[in-house]
Amino acid sequence: MVYGAFTVVDSATGDGRFSTENVSGSLSGAYATGLTGSVELSLVTALLATVIGTLIAQAVVSSPRPGLRGVVVSAGGVLANFSGAPLAFAFIATLGTTGTVTQLFHLDRTGFSLYSFTGLVLAYLYFMVPLMVVTVLPALDGLRSQWQEAAASCGATRGQYWRHVGIPVLTPSLLGGAVLMFGTAFASHATAAVMVGSSQPLITIQIANALNGNVLVGQENLALAMSLNMVVIALLVMAVQIPLQRRSTRWLG
Repeated sequence: MVYGAFTVVDSATGDGRFSTENVSGSLSGAYATGLTGSVELSLVTALLATVIGTLIAQAVVSSPRPGLRGVVVSAGGVLANFSGAPLAFAFIATLGTTGTVTQLFHLDRTGFSLYSFTGLVLAYLYFMVPLMVVTVLPALDGLRSQWQEAAASCGATRGQYWRHVGIPVLTPSLLGGAVLMFGTAFASHATAAVMVGSSQPLITIQIANALNGNVLVGQENLALAMSLNMVVIALLVMAVQIPLQRRSTRWLG
């Protein structure tokens, strides 16, 4: 990938030469817009999935019904893996222009469109929220009941316990989950490709178009340069996630 990203092939002779042309091209114009669009989508969905998933997981942990946890974990495992083209078709049939829910509640009159940034966020949250629930449950289990009892015996309210004890202890796990959600959204391709195509600027779709020659022929090395950009961002994500996981394990172990 690195070799191809820094290689430009002469169309006349077929000879390759070292150049930064592909890398600079992948960071400018429409390709820079696609990279920015993917980062923005990943940030928004990661933030929402982290908040919603944590609240659901906490409700499960604090529930007096022991069977609820098994149901939620099982459903979360299934839903977290239901993505790609099947998820896109399900959303199109439900919330598309002629979808069941769209027609039932006349969502088209509100200006809502599934084939937009907002629609992509909804589709991504469908599998990211369950994934966050499954991810954060072990961290919430690690919060010892003795800590809350000790805080209460010292006169602390429930809100003070969470503000001074619970949230600080959970912060590494929550940040690690958020980073994982970002990476999941950033690497997702099939759902967006089927649902919105090229109407939304996303780097994964641009890479596929360049490899398939849908826009210009002979842009394979440019696609490798865009892929290299994704790898760099993924490495940065891993560099953040691994120390957070270690710290979380030390606190909750």
